[in-house]
Amino acid sequence: MSRRLLRLEVPVFPERLMFRIHDPAADLDGPASPSPPVDALISTSRDQLIVACAQQHLGVQLTVEEWDDAPPPFSDGYEDEAKCVLYLRGRLSIDMGPAGRAVESLRLSGGVGDYGVRLYTRNRTAAVVSYADLYQQFADPLSDDFQQARKELQGMEQYLLQLWRES
Repeated sequence: MSRRLLRLEVPVFPERLMFRIHDPAADLDGPASPSPPVDALISTSRDQLIVACAQQHLGVQLTVEEWDDAPPPFSDGYEDEAKCVLYLRGRLSIDMGPAGRAVESLRLSGGVGDYGVRLYTRNRTAAVVSYADLYQQFADPLSDDFQQARKELQGMEQYLLQLWRES
């Protein structure tokens, strides 16, 4: 039976409809880096994973879970799923482009090696629709009412990243 070793919830602000999960030593702009996902949830390379978001106007909620040496049980209540394998040197970073890193260098219990990765999503379409509805409800996007309603939508688009050390 699989056991969760780590759970971290972090707000992430997507840049150009995406954010990147990677080994801190990865060359983000090197020739081996993945291309942005097109009509897919993720795009990967050996040590990087780019996640496509449905929108870029609101922060998303990312939950990172590390599990011991076995895949975790599948999660219910999510709308989409993607899988990959990443090579990590015992640490994980979450990059938001020019906005900086949401996580600089999270230490993983599994150490150096290949990690199985599952990414789940929830509320992607609802976040886009809800944000568009704000423009119908409020005539002025600079008004306090618009900004307050916008704040309430932060984190509506959710991601769950589960990773475990592959044997």
